[in-house]
Amino acid sequence: MNWRLPAINRSEISFTSQCRRRMGVLILMGCVILLAGAICSNASSQPATSSTDQGAESALIVQRLVESNKDRADRLPDCTSKRHYHIQFHGFGRTMQADMNVEVLDHGSDARTFHITAQSGSHVLLDHVLKKLLESEKEAAQRRNTTGLTPQNYIFMLIGNTNENGRQLFILRVEPKINQKFLYRGKIWVDAADYSVVRIEAQPAENPSIWIRSTEIHHVYSKVGDFWLPQRNVSESKTRFGGTATLTIDYGDYEFAPSVTIFAQPISIRYAK
Repeated sequence: MNWRLPAINRSEISFTSQCRRRMGVLILMGCVILLAGAICSNASSQPATSSTDQGAESALIVQRLVESNKDRADRLPDCTSKRHYHIQFHGFGRTMQADMNVEVLDHGSDARTFHITAQSGSHVLLDHVLKKLLESEKEAAQRRNTTGLTPQNYIFMLIGNTNENGRQLFILRVEPKINQKFLYRGKIWVDAADYSVVRIEAQPAENPSIWIRSTEIHHVYSKVGDFWLPQRNVSESKTRFGGTATLTIDYGDYEFAPSVTIFAQPISIRYAK
């Protein structure tokens, strides 16, 4: 008997491969949306207002937090820094990863310029995730009134306090008043002396993709001079089909004006060839 294998339909394989790739990109974009909101939330200059659903102590902490954020935003000079992005996605029978180095110029709290100095790895992750993250962060920065960590956007509840590295920290639970992109729910740690956020552990206010089962973000700040600035971010998204996407960002080499001399135009992204 002559046994013959069925013919391979290459168009179906190609279509399946494209669907998996697009699904992977949608999943990874969940990290992008949440991360952009978290990065920009600690620099809002929106004024504080009292809320009847907050306890008196929580309301006082939040008021001082918003006032301190406004003061720091007003005083923040032009600042250059460097970042390293690493992203890995494992799922659908494959593993993809990419790396990107970025120089950043912050024009006070009003504008941000990105300059990509090096990139390697998956072009799908580079073009559709990491570069999209820079664009989303720029968008979130331009919408501080609707993305900032303020009583207009969040409900706050003091749930405890702790001492880390000799500094007293308040722990507050935050819940968005409306579910929209760039907002999140979770916990923040606020320095009791500076009234600045030093850590965030959160999830998206709304699920950015039906393919995502859960997303966890861990964002840590460190004090540079008078300012608490991002130090490290690790975000992990798990899919409904067992895949996992992990995004890591390391921040450093902060330098303040008047030494800033690079980049002429704000709100731009340049790609290294």
